[in-house]
Amino acid sequence: MSSQSSQSSLIRAVGIISFFTMLSRILGFIRDVVIAHAFGAGMAADAFFVALKLPNFLRRLFSEGAFSTAFVPVFSDYRAEGDTEQIRTVVQSVFTTLALVLLAVVAVGELLMPLLITVAAPGFRADPVKFGLAVDLTRVTFPYILFISLVALAGGVLNSYRRFVVPAATPTILNITLIIGAVALAPLFTQPAMGLAVGVLAGGVIQLAIQWPALARVGTPFRWRWDPHHPAIQRILLLMGPSVLGVSVAQINLLFDLFIASWLPEGSISYLYYADRLVEFPLGLIGIAMGTAILPTLSDKASRCDIDGLKQDLDFALRLIVVVNIPATVGLLLLREPLLTLLFQGGAFDSRSTELTARALLAYGSGLLAFSAIKVIAPAFYAMKDTRTPVRIAITAMISNMVLNLLLMAPLQHVGLALATSLSAFLNMGLLLYHLNRSIGYRMGQPLWSAVWRTTLASGAMGGLLVLWQAWLWQPQMSTLHQAALMTGAITAAVLLFGAVAWLLRLHELRELLQIIRHSRGQS
Repeated sequence: MSSQSSQSSLIRAVGIISFFTMLSRILGFIRDVVIAHAFGAGMAADAFFVALKLPNFLRRLFSEGAFSTAFVPVFSDYRAEGDTEQIRTVVQSVFTTLALVLLAVVAVGELLMPLLITVAAPGFRADPVKFGLAVDLTRVTFPYILFISLVALAGGVLNSYRRFVVPAATPTILNITLIIGAVALAPLFTQPAMGLAVGVLAGGVIQLAIQWPALARVGTPFRWRWDPHHPAIQRILLLMGPSVLGVSVAQINLLFDLFIASWLPEGSISYLYYADRLVEFPLGLIGIAMGTAILPTLSDKASRCDIDGLKQDLDFALRLIVVVNIPATVGLLLLREPLLTLLFQGGAFDSRSTELTARALLAYGSGLLAFSAIKVIAPAFYAMKDTRTPVRIAITAMISNMVLNLLLMAPLQHVGLALATSLSAFLNMGLLLYHLNRSIGYRMGQPLWSAVWRTTLASGAMGGLLVLWQAWLWQPQMSTLHQAALMTGAITAAVLLFGAVAWLLRLHELRELLQIIRHSRGQS
């Protein structure tokens, strides 16, 4: 595959994933607005966010992160051999093994739930009502790990076939079921937060149901096939060992943040959650989308020992990360309070909640570039079946995050936890680049640095416009409709100004992107 064709394919994949990610994020904002207005940042919200984090922790530990990074390269090797029956056998053997392991994990988790909540959020013990609510909610949400992990397996298979639409579209389901849970189910329960928990579980079931027929269409339907000694499972486990440790490092960081936040004043967990949701929007649109799309591409290059092609694709992806994330960071930081006011303030979410969440968003948003870059750089190691190096780096970042948490939590409270996460992400990114240079000679060359300074200048001009807009036009007391109109105008003007300045500065990545899109349309 030529470099232009490879990059064109990557752009199409990122475009598909980004579109559905944007749709999911928009629904996610609607979901969070509904939750914020109904539950605010109080006891019920804190308990629910703990109930949501625990199954997500295990999902990322055992399935989506570690499993996908191990499964896709191995599965790509089997697909390259072209044996259809063997490909089907691999998928079904892995499905059976993963499902049985997860059933056991769910059963143990349900039995030991009070202990799990005690470990994850020990500060809740001081309030028996809050602790009991967290236990009850998590018992309902915990089986989500089974369904969403099988969704991750299905997504890995479909992504390997370059079928990105269904895996990218299914996350919207969880947002829809949570909205229904908050609006329609919550009033039916004595404790309304239980409606949210039921929404989580329903979301997992429906997502798997949607993926199931898509697998049959590519010839790899899920079927029970007990073959735990299949060579593919052995290879996946060998790769997953370090990957599980690497992913667990990131998840341990999140749990450590939760552990500390449970001792902080009530609402701290909620402030961090809502701030993280705004950072996840641009991160999902380009960082996670690019990371998802680039792993199969890099795996194909690595399997053919095309290291030069791998480096070219990686450099191209990083330049796009820079061009999108630097202006996104500037916009997110400068508009943090207006965005939070528009999206969340109202009902149980008051102006004080907005102010405290904005502080956390300032700290989280500063790390957006590093969060996105890690999603692209780490797959380069996984594609070459090197899972040990990212693990060692992740452990170093975890230790730095824990130390910074302890140093910053006293003076900055919940903001210190967010700032520690961002600083550790930059350390992680730097170490990944350093070791990638040592392993395959990849360096951040002149094209990437040129993209950095041109994007920074264009973002500076955009930032100046946003500062003036906020000083002259924005008023928190305006009606929601007036706020929305002003915000839409400001974002549109900022994007146009950024594009104009970037064009004058000859930011070639924008031109390349347009050329590749035109080339792709011509091929179609």
